[in-house]
Amino acid sequence: MGLNRRDFIKKSGLATLGFTGIGALGSKSENNSGTQFLKEGHQQRFNMHNYAAPALDVVRVGFIGVGSRGSGHVRRLKRIEGVEIKAICDIDPEAINRMLEDFDEPVDTYTDGKDAWKELCERDDIDLVVNATPWHLHAPICLYAMENGKHTATEIPAAQSLEQCWALVETSERTKKHCFMMENACYGEFEMITLNMAREGYFGELIHGEGAYIHQLMTHNFTRGNYYDMWRFRENAARNGNLYPMHGLGSVAQSMGINYGDQMKYMVSVSSGDFMMQKKTRELAESDPFFEDFVDNEFRGNMNTSIIKTFNGRTIMLQHDVSSPRVYSRIHLLSGTEGVAREYPEPRIAKSHEGWLEQEEFDAVMEKYKPEIIKRVGELAQKVGGHGGMDALMTWRLIDCLRNGIPLDMDVYDAASWSSVVMLSEWSVANEATPAYFPDFTGGAWKTNEPNMDIELVRGGNTTFLS
Repeated sequence: MGLNRRDFIKKSGLATLGFTGIGALGSKSENNSGTQFLKEGHQQRFNMHNYAAPALDVVRVGFIGVGSRGSGHVRRLKRIEGVEIKAICDIDPEAINRMLEDFDEPVDTYTDGKDAWKELCERDDIDLVVNATPWHLHAPICLYAMENGKHTATEIPAAQSLEQCWALVETSERTKKHCFMMENACYGEFEMITLNMAREGYFGELIHGEGAYIHQLMTHNFTRGNYYDMWRFRENAARNGNLYPMHGLGSVAQSMGINYGDQMKYMVSVSSGDFMMQKKTRELAESDPFFEDFVDNEFRGNMNTSIIKTFNGRTIMLQHDVSSPRVYSRIHLLSGTEGVAREYPEPRIAKSHEGWLEQEEFDAVMEKYKPEIIKRVGELAQKVGGHGGMDALMTWRLIDCLRNGIPLDMDVYDAASWSSVVMLSEWSVANEATPAYFPDFTGGAWKTNEPNMDIELVRGGNTTFLS
């Protein structure tokens, strides 16, 4: 089961992926052509969309990364029936020790060096590896875990290059192991109700969608010790584009049937200038030597706006802003020929241009289209917690699917295509909003794929939360 580094690179496909322009997405391209990212001759080895892996009565889990985000995943999964936590790994021994306080039973730990996570992946008594590490480790850990026979669930984004996106797809297809990107916003109550409404035709034909990650994180990202080696600050200091599109894109993509019936075709992206981050860095550098190396960096623009066109003629607008003092918003807007829904600043539904539904009618529509997954698990998930219950519902659903041998709600094609927005936006920004074309990670299967998120729990739904 173990792989040395040479075998790992060879088997994962990282050494043989045949397309150009990937390594320097943040810089202006010589040929200035967004079509350079289309991989020629790709053929799907096995369709992981709606793939049902063999059922697991007990899901044996290993965690890699148990800091603030990862520790929450551990605590929530401990509350779900049919989960056995076998091992936890973190480069920070203190994070391990804090996590062990929540365990009554023995659990193996890995904290000896930056590659300790590989030992966890190589164990033969783990079914699922949960990955809550810094962004640059998401794809390498998922690839290694799948090569060693494990399903994977990773924090977002799933990849930091198109090479990694393709490697995830091809490895998942070859090993028939799931690569699940933990996009918790897809499990928000309003998002799931409006997904059901879209499927039931409430909005008519969807025309346009909007999503965002507008979240003031200046203090969070610039405070020493919040993230290991200040990795999130470093990302903002080195890359210019939409670095975190999944929270806004995921639910809109599902409602539009992206990767099953429609697909993102191309995108254009523009970033504002940086009016805040370099200034903040220079202020901090006066008293903290760490920031001195970054005072001349060209930081990511404060606001990035990207527009996506789909093959079926729909458009999606995405925004990313984690520095200016705007009120938190994921927007989540769905606009169709017969209606519109918008979540922020407060949930609203309209059937005409004359105005939003009155509260009584709005409540009746919400109740009518509330899917079974919310009726059955929503209230319990809120009690377990994590972003208003979204995290708990997401992890419950993942385990329920694995235990019942049914397809996951989000597959490796979602992980690759949603993550690819990061790299394509960088390239488009660097090339003055030149259109960047999306690779077809499904190998054409999107034209016949059926929806995969079973919000009515036709199958499964029998896993319980523990007290």
